[in-house]
Amino acid sequence: MKRHEFLRELHKVTANRNYLEIGVNDGRSLTLSRVPSIAIDPAFKVVTEIRCDVHLAKATSDDFFARENPLAHLRGGRHPLRQLARNRSPFGYWKRTTLDLSFIDGMHLFEYALRDFINVEKYSDWAGVIVFDDMLPRNVDEAARDRHTNAWTGDVYKLVEILNRHRPDLVTVLVDTAPTGQLLVFGADPDNTVLQDKYDEIIAEFEVPDPQKVPESILERTTAVKAEDLLSAGFWKALETSRNRGTKRARGWEPLRRALEQFGTNR
Repeated sequence: MKRHEFLRELHKVTANRNYLEIGVNDGRSLTLSRVPSIAIDPAFKVVTEIRCDVHLAKATSDDFFARENPLAHLRGGRHPLRQLARNRSPFGYWKRTTLDLSFIDGMHLFEYALRDFINVEKYSDWAGVIVFDDMLPRNVDEAARDRHTNAWTGDVYKLVEILNRHRPDLVTVLVDTAPTGQLLVFGADPDNTVLQDKYDEIIAEFEVPDPQKVPESILERTTAVKAEDLLSAGFWKALETSRNRGTKRARGWEPLRRALEQFGTNR
């Protein structure tokens, strides 16, 4: 399954109420959203028709998340009266805004992707989904930190090991999509500061000169699942229900974690 085909289906199975995207480029992934959205890119060049209520932020992701209220556009989705008119709960207007579906496709260096995850997780619903793009380079040249190929993933694949080692409370699922795979992260915990606390330590360990030593499991995609198998799994409805009911992570995560772990890279 191709990347954008998978993302289109992911919007459906997650039943997301909002969407955040880092790395807009020409808008091909953003055009899949039908819900209130935020899209961040310092140099976007959108040439595709956008079919959602979107805030296009022309900024780096670091600068965007440094704003006083970065998710103001998504606050409760809409004014209470408009929510009622659409047969939706009006109470979200007064609740803390949390992200249901986020797509990280910014700078293709692991330290940038790691910072993006740290920032996104702070605002994410535990029953939401965070997606990384370009996680399965097809060769060592594509995975180089210093780009010298047309197709380029950089070394963001390192997020698999980083998250599995430092955040075993999460479930990470590699997906074998064309051309260069994706990573889905479940169970976000906005209160967890481990990655932020250990950021310098992680950078010191994982930032190494080219050529990168890419694990065989990444190059051969041995731990990646078929997109069709993941999309047809039975846990999606439970995630949606937990999110819509406002179930607390402490109560709802462990039962769903067990259902997810059969797909996880950290199983």
